[in-house]
Amino acid sequence: MLLAADHFFKVTDKKEETVRPADWEDPSVSSSVKDDAPRVIVQKQVLHVEGPYALESGETLPELDVIYETFGTLNAEKDNAILVIHALTGDSHCCGYYTYYPTEKAGWWSSLIGPGKAIDTNKYFVICTNNLGGCSNDVYPPKEGAPSHTTNPASIDPRTGKRYNMTFPDYTFGDCVNVQKLVVDHFGIKRLLAVVGGSMGGMMTLEWARRYPDSLSSVIAVATSAHLSPQGIAFSEVERQSIRLDPKWRGGNYPDNDPPAGGLAVARMIAHITYLSQQSMRAKFGRRKQQRNGRTTDQFEVESYLEHQGNSFVKRFDANSYIYITEALDDYDLVRPGETLDDAVANFKCLTLMLSFRTDWLFPTKECGEVAEALRRQGKMVEFNEVDSEKGHDGFLIDYNKYEQLVSRFLERVYLNYNKSIC
Repeated sequence: MLLAADHFFKVTDKKEETVRPADWEDPSVSSSVKDDAPRVIVQKQVLHVEGPYALESGETLPELDVIYETFGTLNAEKDNAILVIHALTGDSHCCGYYTYYPTEKAGWWSSLIGPGKAIDTNKYFVICTNNLGGCSNDVYPPKEGAPSHTTNPASIDPRTGKRYNMTFPDYTFGDCVNVQKLVVDHFGIKRLLAVVGGSMGGMMTLEWARRYPDSLSSVIAVATSAHLSPQGIAFSEVERQSIRLDPKWRGGNYPDNDPPAGGLAVARMIAHITYLSQQSMRAKFGRRKQQRNGRTTDQFEVESYLEHQGNSFVKRFDANSYIYITEALDDYDLVRPGETLDDAVANFKCLTLMLSFRTDWLFPTKECGEVAEALRRQGKMVEFNEVDSEKGHDGFLIDYNKYEQLVSRFLERVYLNYNKSIC
């Protein structure tokens, strides 16, 4: 049954004291990691590209701004650089902090990236971009007057002085990878030590290996596959429809101060269901009822959790951008028309580490393993491990301690042996 306008999900800003555990925070936005290491303070940077900038569709952008952050130091040989690619609604803030404020949370993969960690910024130079079409936190822009996010549907079209909205051109993951390479080239890096990413970011690591085989020494593809499954596409479509059915969407032409927040919140609630496993839901919520103002309410904890995720998401992400990015996700396939998976990986020249998670049903082990098996059949150097995690798809962001040594040792081997022998 379609939702009537007056019954659509309402985004709330409740003032009641709702008890929400720390593990309810979205791990794709920030990390709850706590350690005694000095804070790594970073700042967003922007690469401005004068247009017209051509996309694979044949359409162009009149100009392009790419937000990125860097961590560590690029060595003189420029052979210690690692590109990290974020997941669906992530951003460039994969590590560190913007300030010394004690309440600020660390970047979303700070558990894995930083001084002395698996991706050691004392040793490696890490680059992370905000993907084409994506959103980013507006609180800490690169500099006054500069954009806070890479060019996306919410950006201002310089030709009209208005938001692109649904006039934004369609883009592909190939376009996203090409934009990432602009930043890599900006630093004069000829060959990346590694390209690392999880989920949607993992798909892009595989696209890097196919598209630019001579520009990287290794890939670490985490919780990913060659393409999204029909089940995943089905969830994406329901998410998009929840936005389009919100009366405030207005065909995508909504004002900044009155977006389709209800529809976008529901979309995020649906997405979060796919990120959890049955086991993690039982452990996190069970059938417990929510506590508020010291009283037990009629609302289940899992309902309160999803409502919290929806309400939080609309404060940082644009509805049209969500439509575009999920369509790009659905459309992506490492395997081109008329090819087999073996054909798709035949041109890979890099070492590959693939990691799946036992209870991840969005990107299951079988689909990740199919890519690894194709690489093996083509005589490529690949390692494949299934991580014993009960956290579902979110395991790649939460259970880092179960795979950090695999990442650390793999990078060490690439840097000391493979990378040096071919550069």
